Amino acid sequence: MSREIYLNVGESFVVAQCRAENVGVSSVESLPSGGTRLVCMSVKGAETMREKLAKNLAKGEVARERGGPGLGFVARN
Repeated sequence: MSREIYLNVGESFVVAQCRAENVGVSSVESLPSGGTRLVCMSVKGAETMREKLAKNLAKGEVARERGGPGLGFVARN
């Protein structure tokens, strides 16, 4: 199982639900489609959140914004 979950709800709602279930969050990312990408600290936590937010799981492929620490990096000579 994966620790990564894609949801069709906002970031603040996802974080609040994780706090309510005492599930550790490794990463939270807003998606261009308006949903949220959640990465839990453990597989068990991810399973808990999948069960709790089953009706909010994103279906199909989900696009993420391109970015990260290397985006736009220009090496200096």
